[in-house]
Amino acid sequence: MSGTFKTESPFTRALIAGALAGTTVDLSLYPIDTLKTRLQSSAGFSASGGFRGIYAGVGSAVIGSAPGAALFFVTYEATKTYLHSYVRSPQTAQWVDPLTHMAAASLGEVAACAVRVPTEVVKQRAQAVQFRSSFAALQAILARRGVVGVGGVWKELYRGWSVTVLREVPFTVIQFPLWEALKEWRRRRTGRDGISAGESALFGSVAGAVAAGVTTPLDVLKTRMMLAREKVGAGEMAGRMLRDGGMGVFFKGMGPRVVWISVGGAVFLGSYQWAFNAMGGV
Repeated sequence: MSGTFKTESPFTRALIAGALAGTTVDLSLYPIDTLKTRLQSSAGFSASGGFRGIYAGVGSAVIGSAPGAALFFVTYEATKTYLHSYVRSPQTAQWVDPLTHMAAASLGEVAACAVRVPTEVVKQRAQAVQFRSSFAALQAILARRGVVGVGGVWKELYRGWSVTVLREVPFTVIQFPLWEALKEWRRRRTGRDGISAGESALFGSVAGAVAAGVTTPLDVLKTRMMLAREKVGAGEMAGRMLRDGGMGVFFKGMGPRVVWISVGGAVFLGSYQWAFNAMGGV
């Protein structure tokens, strides 16, 4: 790729690099994601498939990964560029930069959830062996149109939207400012303008692990809402979980989640930086 495709547009670089990064990380770490989902399922790990069929639902991940990640990075880079142009100055950089990265990452996650939530709903139902494949899970949702109408189908596909955004925004508000701060620290230490893919991968791994551990309770709540047979609000579901399993239930699957996102952060942000650099970015 290097030397064969250069572009001056940071948004084109973000679009292509983001799509590549999203697809790479989701497919390479899919089995860990499946095990995490099954650990968090109210049906229990074994009843939800155990170690069998760990690529169940991978079709929805293949379809949703690239556009979801591309939407995130295009929004992230556009917001960051805009805020740096109109808000940042040498005098304010120390406190404006972290706030800029938080705002840009938050808006990027909201945009990405337009693709991510329906993908997650379909994928997790297949992962928990509620359906034999992601296509069967999608068919079952679409088949309800005659009963609940188009609006009902839309709501089912976006079940857990609010709690997903509630999980993703705190996650990214921790991960991306930390990743950016580590990159800036490295640039100052080396005197270089750019960051290598390996450095970005290392910093992405550290930032991802920290963010994953902190936001595990929200991830468990999101998974339970998406797998529930009937639609349940976040408050009601959290109350049920607390009554049935105590506080410990909110940390189910924390180990696989931290490992998955730590490795995923390295693959995701490392491959993003590699593609971004290869297209002329720094």
